[in-house]
Amino acid sequence: MVVDMEAVKTVTTYNVPKWNASGDWFDVCNCNIPCPCIFAQTPSYGYCEGVMAYHIKKGLYGETSLDGLNVLILDYFKGNIWAGETKLDIALFFDEKANEEQRKALNMIFTGKAGGFMGLFANIIGEVRGLEYAPIKFEVAENLAYWSAEIPGKVIAKAEALTGPMTPPGKRVQTINAPGSEVGPGTVATWGTAVSDQVDAPDVRFQWKRSGRSSKHIPFDWTGP
Repeated sequence: MVVDMEAVKTVTTYNVPKWNASGDWFDVCNCNIPCPCIFAQTPSYGYCEGVMAYHIKKGLYGETSLDGLNVLILDYFKGNIWAGETKLDIALFFDEKANEEQRKALNMIFTGKAGGFMGLFANIIGEVRGLEYAPIKFEVAENLAYWSAEIPGKVIAKAEALTGPMTPPGKRVQTINAPGSEVGPGTVATWGTAVSDQVDAPDVRFQWKRSGRSSKHIPFDWTGP
């Protein structure tokens, strides 16, 4: 997918305020390590399903602060999504601690209505199976040794940084400028191994339990509209 910022601008409307959001993103999925999707290739088993978690460290939507809020997306697709073969089925979970104005802002940004990178990303979304507010716990180690997100009783996504005999102590296994980055161009992905990838959300048709598959952490920095 080529990021055409002029195309992104066309999805915005005159009443969307200037906004920015930056923070941590990670996923856990069913693909082998490393997940081929980030290289714009077909998933390991022909389909990909997983959890995408977002933590906004700093964010402002007009005058509304988004600092400290979390978003979690369950997703599924079959085929190479970056080649235009398919679309993404998702369920959205927004942080229940967000107030009314913050909830409106999260909805606008993460459904693509507020433009920016997510305005472009929305073009590959197919079915939205559900949208709800939930308590979301999010944690990322400062040294990227691990990352995790949880919706109690529904989602547990935890990973540890990938390492091996040729990895220097304290260093991380990373990919620069990945062609299939889920949070935009020019990113650095840090690879991990999912130690827990459990979803029990039958109401939105997402259920699985596994470990030992692919995970990656990528910081994001978006602006809009």
